[in-house]
Amino acid sequence: MWSSFWRSRDRFSLDELRYLTDQLQKVQIVNNVNKNFVIETLRSISELITYGDQHDSNYFDFFMERQVMGEFVRILKVSRIVSISLQLLQTTSIMIQNLKSERAIHYMFSNEHINFLITYTFDFRNEELLSYYISFLRAISGKLDKNTISLLVKTQNEEVVSFPLYVEAIRFASHEESMIRTAVRALTLNVYHVGDESVNRFVAKAPHADYFSNLLTFFQKQCLYLNGMVSETLKNLDSDTTTAILNVVDEIEDNLYYISDVISAGIPEVGRLITVNILQLLIFPLLLPSLQLDAVDDIQIGAITSLYLLCCILRIVKIKDLANTIAASLFCPPEAFVPDSETKLNGHAPDHGYEIQQTENKNVIEVDGCSKKILPSLSSSSLVHPEDIISKGVSRLTLRDALLSYITAGDDLQVLSSLSILATLLQTKELDETMLDALGILPQRKQHKKLLQQALVGEDLREDQLFSSGRSFIRDGFSCELDGYLQNLKEQYGVACSSLEVGTSPSVHRFQVLDALVSLFCRSNISPETLWDGGWLLRQLLPYSESGFNNQHLELLRDSYKNSTYALLEEARGTWPDLLVTVLRDEWKRCKRAMEAPSPRKELKCMLLPLDKPSFDDVLPNKSSFVAGERMCKVVKVFVLLHQLQIFFLGRALPEQPPTCPPSDIPENSRARNAALDVSGPKLGSELRLVDAVPCRIAFERGKERHFCVLAISVGASGWILLAEELPLKKHYGIIRVVAPLASSDPTIDQKYSRWLHLRIRPSTLPFLDPAKLITHGKAKTKAPVDGRWTLSFMDDESCKSALSMILEEIDLQSNEVKKRLKPLLNHEGAIDVPDASPHPPDDASSSNATPSNSL
Repeated sequence: MWSSFWRSRDRFSLDELRYLTDQLQKVQIVNNVNKNFVIETLRSISELITYGDQHDSNYFDFFMERQVMGEFVRILKVSRIVSISLQLLQTTSIMIQNLKSERAIHYMFSNEHINFLITYTFDFRNEELLSYYISFLRAISGKLDKNTISLLVKTQNEEVVSFPLYVEAIRFASHEESMIRTAVRALTLNVYHVGDESVNRFVAKAPHADYFSNLLTFFQKQCLYLNGMVSETLKNLDSDTTTAILNVVDEIEDNLYYISDVISAGIPEVGRLITVNILQLLIFPLLLPSLQLDAVDDIQIGAITSLYLLCCILRIVKIKDLANTIAASLFCPPEAFVPDSETKLNGHAPDHGYEIQQTENKNVIEVDGCSKKILPSLSSSSLVHPEDIISKGVSRLTLRDALLSYITAGDDLQVLSSLSILATLLQTKELDETMLDALGILPQRKQHKKLLQQALVGEDLREDQLFSSGRSFIRDGFSCELDGYLQNLKEQYGVACSSLEVGTSPSVHRFQVLDALVSLFCRSNISPETLWDGGWLLRQLLPYSESGFNNQHLELLRDSYKNSTYALLEEARGTWPDLLVTVLRDEWKRCKRAMEAPSPRKELKCMLLPLDKPSFDDVLPNKSSFVAGERMCKVVKVFVLLHQLQIFFLGRALPEQPPTCPPSDIPENSRARNAALDVSGPKLGSELRLVDAVPCRIAFERGKERHFCVLAISVGASGWILLAEELPLKKHYGIIRVVAPLASSDPTIDQKYSRWLHLRIRPSTLPFLDPAKLITHGKAKTKAPVDGRWTLSFMDDESCKSALSMILEEIDLQSNEVKKRLKPLLNHEGAIDVPDASPHPPDDASSSNATPSNSL
């Protein structure tokens, strides 16, 4: 038998297929002796059938006539060798995947051989065998349509009672191996998208409907695992868990996209099952209770993770009932979602980090030990008063109020998360506009559109209602749909909302949101990037002008803008004035893009990553130039945001570039002109005139003292301290040997040795301004250069004071030039009056503490 098998024949011929089939039929038992022969025969038959399907129909006629598929099943029955099972599954998968003719596919599925292989008891302890089995099932699902699916099911009274392919596949839906889970999900999607009504009813009824609850249970475990990682990272900022968090985030989002794909199949009952399971297994018991401000021991997930997951669900899972139910739930107190929640008998809630107390001034509340002013120009019903929060031991603070509290008093991540959920709700197309209006986040342009539509259909609306910022929709006009969802919450899920919140006018809720955003822009402990997200949300709510604000809002925003302007002026004499205008122009373009973008610029996953991780490995002192550089960038970002909001309130379009003056020409009597320098600045090794230069000594290495002439020069917004070697043959000329930035040099005369002048030398640029050196999540941090220290020794006290006076004078010129270039921007609408020159610092500035160098 063995010699005849290997004889020379035409490999791709009907005779070869006939011969192989004859040999396979002779096999009565498979053992270690003939297993290789059987494996090779199975593989060869699959190749010939695939070839014949595309070239000669006689091949498949023979395959059907000789019942070769039945021979495959028989071989499986008489074999207990794993390699035979592997080859059989692979052979069948290859044939199914490559068969093109409908006749061939119909034959393969029309007998029970495929279902026998599906339900055969394989030993799945072998991981390779399980992988081949799942691939086999997926190959079958790839050929499903309304004609072929009926061949794989059993029906009774026109109802499907058995569907082995689906039932066996979903057994592995929660397998630990991600590739298997992915294959199972692809298979289920192939089934759902066939659109067979009887199959749809089969998958949506018990016990197979448990697949969807199991899917959400598995997803719930992933969410808890993610929360544990996020909590650990927030507790220990030095831990490098970013990559691990992002991997879990990717898997969670993949799960939600799968759920979205299931919904897109358009099976109503499946959509209802998914909605109910998401609400009952995830939203109500896990996510919403975590949003309460009170610290409760049995809360299983943090507020940040919860808000991230809510955003993901709303953005990815497109179900109208789900989106509107989540939005309606925000009108409920968090305690409504905590089973058997206990209220405090003494009328006080546990300490939650946002202590709110009534003070003697009724317009002030205490938040985190800081007084927050309640805007008096609003009606009392538009605010969350302290007496509303805790009444008779029961919290009246709704989830919506908690979100606004995070914005006004939370930390950076809490603010970012709350802004993200509001932005997500605003952009969720499945959410009814009446729900957005009730939440207070319906954009003004949509309000105008709705009022105009009401006017066109003949509803009684006065002209002043169409464009009045103070108007509100009549409650009967928006509460019908909201009441329906709230009633459903109570009847189906046993969740009761706050009647006070429901009865409140939408305009009151709208002003509460504006109050929170105005309060946010007045906060100094929030990162500029997060403030930009708040600016984006404000632009969405009020796309036209300041008409949606009241006077108190505008007054607070103008005060905040003036404070940011003064902070920017401080930077003009700070550590990095030479980069200030450049950074301002760059951040202007970035902020403009962010404000005018169709959606917030940050990815949702940023909510889970710490915003205040250090940029460098070093623990830098507060006076470090790099710390000052990061502070300068933050000041610029805040100023740019508030300035663009001011332009927006005036109803003007944002210019592409900020209005600044061009660089000034070099004055004729300046040190730069006297030294024969041009606007390109000094270059090492170049020659210059030593007008006003002061001879000095300095040691860059211990015991190696060198003689130089020091000269301070400013050209426009740039400035340098130069050390030049005097040319022996050319009097009053020298060669530039050392160049250092003038800004932040902080010249001080030593208190003990009055001929010593101490200088701080910062780097010439900031690495984080270079896009190639930006620190991103998951990448290694870089090492920050350290500020240098120079100690110059002069011949006498007068020379030392002369050098000090020269450096301070050039610092003033540099600072004044920066202010001059910023003046058109800072004098916007008369915000502040920028002086043309800044006075010298007090005389005692030159006698500040410094450690003398022993090198001179």
